[in-house]
Parts: sequence; C-alpha cells; structure tokens
Amino acid sequence: MEDKILEILDKSGNALSVHEIEDQLGFNTVEELKELLKVLNTLEEEYKIYRTKKDKYMLFDNSNLKVGKLLTTKKGYGFVDIEGDEDVFVASENLNGAINNDEVIVEITSKKNLKLEGRILKIIERKLKQFVGTVYFKGNKCRIDLDDKKINLNIIVDDNLTLGAVTGHKVVVRLLNKVDNLTYKGAIVKILGHKDDPGVDILSIAAKYDIDDTFSDEVLEQLKSIPDHVLESEYEGRTDLRDEIIFTIDGDDTKDIDDAISIEKLDNGNYKLGVHIADVSYYVKEGSPLDLEAYERGTSVYLANTVIPMLPHELSNGICSLNPNVDRLAISCVMEIDNTGDVINYDIFESVINSKIQMTYKKVNSILEDNVIPSGYEPFVDKLKLMSELADILRKNKVAKGYIDFEIDEPKIITNENGEAIDVKLRERGTGENLIEDFMIAANETVATHINYMEYPFIYRVHGEPSEEKINNFLNFVSVLGHSVHKMNKITPKSMQQLLNELKGVDEYSIISTLLLRSMQKAVYDKNNIGHFGLASKCYTHFTSPIRRYPDTTVHRLLRTYLFNKDLSVDTIKHWEQKLEPLAEHSSMKERASVECEREVDDMKMAEYMEKHIGEEFRGIISSVMSFGLFIELPNKIEGLVKIEDLKDDYYTYDESTFSLIGNKNKRGYRLGDKVNVIVTGASKNNHTIDFVIKR
Repeated sequence: MEDKILEILDKSGNALSVHEIEDQLGFNTVEELKELLKVLNTLEEEYKIYRTKKDKYMLFDNSNLKVGKLLTTKKGYGFVDIEGDEDVFVASENLNGAINNDEVIVEITSKKNLKLEGRILKIIERKLKQFVGTVYFKGNKCRIDLDDKKINLNIIVDDNLTLGAVTGHKVVVRLLNKVDNLTYKGAIVKILGHKDDPGVDILSIAAKYDIDDTFSDEVLEQLKSIPDHVLESEYEGRTDLRDEIIFTIDGDDTKDIDDAISIEKLDNGNYKLGVHIADVSYYVKEGSPLDLEAYERGTSVYLANTVIPMLPHELSNGICSLNPNVDRLAISCVMEIDNTGDVINYDIFESVINSKIQMTYKKVNSILEDNVIPSGYEPFVDKLKLMSELADILRKNKVAKGYIDFEIDEPKIITNENGEAIDVKLRERGTGENLIEDFMIAANETVATHINYMEYPFIYRVHGEPSEEKINNFLNFVSVLGHSVHKMNKITPKSMQQLLNELKGVDEYSIISTLLLRSMQKAVYDKNNIGHFGLASKCYTHFTSPIRRYPDTTVHRLLRTYLFNKDLSVDTIKHWEQKLEPLAEHSSMKERASVECEREVDDMKMAEYMEKHIGEEFRGIISSVMSFGLFIELPNKIEGLVKIEDLKDDYYTYDESTFSLIGNKNKRGYRLGDKVNVIVTGASKNNHTIDFVIKR
C-alpha cells in the first residue's frame, strides 16, 4: 500500500485529503480506512510524506520542506545542512527553539541571490544529549555556562545531581526534562577538572565529541588476563621471523607502533618487501569488553600533546606495540614487487617478529636526504637505501595511475610541560614519511585485492568520484582567479592530477589545492568496493593500523577467519554480511568526529599561542573572502579574521562573482590569494578566534 500511496501523491502533485487518497485506492470499508491511516502515519514518521495544517498529505520531495542538520553560528543565525543539496540559511528569529546539531525540518521561504532561506518547522531529534560547560551558582542553584556559545540553552542542575561540582569545574552535563523552550534540567555525569588545570582545555573539547579519556571497569578487568609478553604457546603455527632484519620508523614521540618493515633484493632483480602489522585482533577478541570499547571509540584521537587511545596503554604501548628488541605477534604481508612497482606475488600470514631498532623519521631523513648517519643506524643504512629505491618506484607507479598528491601542509602544535602552546610549525614530511606511506599503501591494496577476489564480506576504504557540478564550480573559481587550465572532458584521477600540476607554482596554490580537496567526496568505510579515487586504486582497505583504527582490527579479524582458520561456513559469512555495514557506518562517523575534534583543538591552541603575540606583525595570504571580512592564513597555517568594518581606508562590498571585497574608491580591493601584512589585534583561547588588521 505504501508504494501505491506514494505513486498517487506523486502523480497528483498537490496535497490530498485522506478521503481523496481513499477514493483513488478504491477503499470503502472502515477496516480499510483504519489501515490507510496507519500507513499514512508511518510514511509521515519516515518523512516520505508531509501532513499540512489542513490535514492534507503531500510528498515530502514535492514540498518546500527539507530534512537536515542545523549548524548555528555565534551570531545566532544558522544553516541547515542538507545532504546532496544546497544549505538553507535560517535567521535567529526563525530557529523555533532548535539548537546546533539538531536534526530538523526546514521550510524554504525564499530564494534570494540563488541563496535559500527558511524557517525551522520541527525538531526531529536533538542529536546532542550532553554538553560541556563550566559550573557557576546563581541564587543557590547550580547552572552551567556552556562552552559552545552557539548553543543557547539554560541548564539548571538540582543539588543531588551535581556530583559535588563547585564553581569553576569543567563538567559534562546530560539533559533531563525540558522546562521551557530553551531551559532544561540537567545532571552532571562527569567532572573533567578545574577549568584552569593543565589539560582540561583539551579534555573539554574531547568530551564535546563524546571522546572519553577513561576506560570502563570491565575493560580494566579484562586487561589483567592479557600477558605483557608473548607466551611460549603463542609461537606455535606462526612463521618465525625473529632473526630477520625488521625495524620500525615513526615520529620522535610515537609509543603505539603498528607497523614494521623489511626488505631484500631478490636474485631476479625484484624486491621482497615485508610489511608486518601488530596482531591486535589476537588479543582483542570479538565481543569482549575490550572489543566493544574499541568499536565504540572507533579510532585513537591525537590532540596537540594528548593522545586518547582506542585501546588502553597496556595494549597500545605494550604487548600490541612493535617495540624494539622484544618478541611480538604480527600479521605479515610479504610482497614481491618488480622494477615497475607492480606486486607480482605475495603471501599473507601470521608471524612473530623482533624489531631490531625503533627508528625515527628525523634520523632516517638525515641518512636518505643528507647522507648523515646517526649513531646506531650504521648496520641498517643499506636496507634504508634499498627501501628508498623501492619507494621511488612505487610512487612513480602510483603517479602513473593517477595518484593525487594534494601537498597540503598541516600544522603541528608545540606545547610546554603544562600543555600551553608555545609554537606552531608545519608538520615535516620528508623521504622517510613518504616511504612508509608508499609501503603501507602497497600492503593495503594487496590485502584488499586478495579478499575482493575471494568475494567474501569485507570492509573497504572507499573514495567516490567527485560530482561534476562541484568540479565545474572549482574550475570556474580557478578561472575567476585568472588561471587557465585544460578542459576536463572526463573526471578521472589522472585528469585531476593534471589539473593540479598545471596550477603548481601559482601564489595561491596551497589555497587552490585545499579547495579542490574540499570539492571531493570524503573517504569512508564501506562493505562494498567502489575503489579509491584519490589514490587511483581499484581496491583499497585499511590493514596497517589496528592499534588505532577499528576497521583495521576488523580486517585482521577477517583475515584470521578466512585465511588462517579457513572458516568459510554459511553462518560465518552471514554473520559478517550483517555486521559489516553498520560497522563501516559507525567507523566513518567516529572518524569524522575525531577529525572535527582535532581541528577544534588546533584552533583553540593556535588562539592560545597568538594571545602571546598581540600587537605583532605577520605576513599572510588571503585564504577566504566573506561578506563580513577576510580570513588571512599565515605560513604556519594559523588563520585569523580581518573584519570588514576594520578596513578603514574605503567602503567595501562583497563581490561573490570574483570572491573579493571591492572598495568604492579602490576598485580592485582584496581578493583571494593576495599577500598582505597583518597585525594581531586580538585572540581568544576560549572562543577559538584570532583577529587581524591589515597594516598600511
């Protein structure tokens, strides 16, 4: 009946009453009417149809209504983010009690200058159930000053629900019952510490994204049963690689080491590359407290000087970490690679390894880039040079296929012993970092291709083709900036790579590259393989980081099930068929949350750093032009705002067609990519904002 009702409403194009729908269905009994009303209610709840104030029904898609997520601003207004459609602007007076992140129904009320405007009709779901804020008391009542100033809620906590929190405590508060439109009763569920305590600033942002820095009692109890060394019985059935020259390369401060590598040159001239990954799934059994906790977290989160791990330190830094000079269980992917970079043979198996040295990128780069050999690295120089030789071949192979290197710099926050930001630098990316990336990509592709060929349920890392509309918008943007590029007849990784190559060398390349990346789809996890557009890979997965990513742990579990235990029963296949889709969606969602959290911490720490540099002058580039001002990006990726009212030399208006602010007298004004000198006039760690003025 559902399909028939939807078909009737679609053909009508107008809102129909119950009786009009009943007539078209040919119903004439009370029982049929009751069933019709029941189905209409279901369709309404699923937002397939909409009931008007006159109790008529119409297709949701045929109405001026949309479903999306409300994203509010500090100034009170907001935008409804509608998947696959244009955002809808909502003025503060039209929010109708909705707050940041609510799932809402928005009615489109007008379309001005190609921009949609609307009003919130209904809150479908209040996505945020708990908030982070600072305790204060007013009239002997505990209240919460919320950290997120975009959320306009009054929260009152009764005395018996404060957990003993006092003024100045940062807390996590859960909403209880609604008092009125913007006032709720709440309960404090966790005290993070005093707002001025070291590290509480980062924990407060983590808590906002539901990222917990503590583990449950059940998890801590299970840890007691896991040994801190490999047991004698655990060597059985594994390939013993302990005598091979295997080592790790990581950052200076890395403690959770997922991957180790080895290399040989074969008699036939090919390379034998070994990628040996910590066997986390051996210790983290499916359905155990550790596994359920790791699933819920989805990923480790790296926040300035703080790591909130997916697994407790006893595992992530201990028995699972491929620390030097100790035996560790691993899953190895050993590949034979020819001199064109193709994997022509491989083996995937359970192993036990003993890493010979924990290398750092900095010291490896000193060997490969400057031929300076640090103490202790002498026995491994030939291996490193052979690895560098193979990495160059693999990279050329990837580039030939269309691999897109956006070359986007990332900031690195330097903190002191109290966690305060004392410097912001660009994250270094040298030969060693590229080498490890190339080797991990080779292993990930090999594992994914093997299971994909077997056609068993699996979890892939996929990246879809960008939409033609978004790429055309990007090409128009580049044209407005005055750059001519080739006409793109077909969107392929190769054509995108060529596009970036044509733009290399222009002043605003870093901005252009970032905007092109934003025009692409986001990479996600999926049980269906559609390939990875950005890597120009037909088949890809995440196999190499099971300590810090749950999908990788799952890939290991599937390898053990299919390859090592050879469990291909109907029940097993059915189990994974049902489990992998929600697992992939959850993992993608947790990954997005961790990325947003990391960005917010970076913004906060950058503002904290700039608080100490008010009055100082910097050279930057205009990275974004908005109707309210200019965003200026400094070379270390710190970004600040020049408000339009602070451009005192002229009266400026926003020209959307040229992405610029045009002055009445100065017709050129300011446009994206211009280099300017700015002075820091303000910075707020609490508000995560930095203010500049342009120096004349």
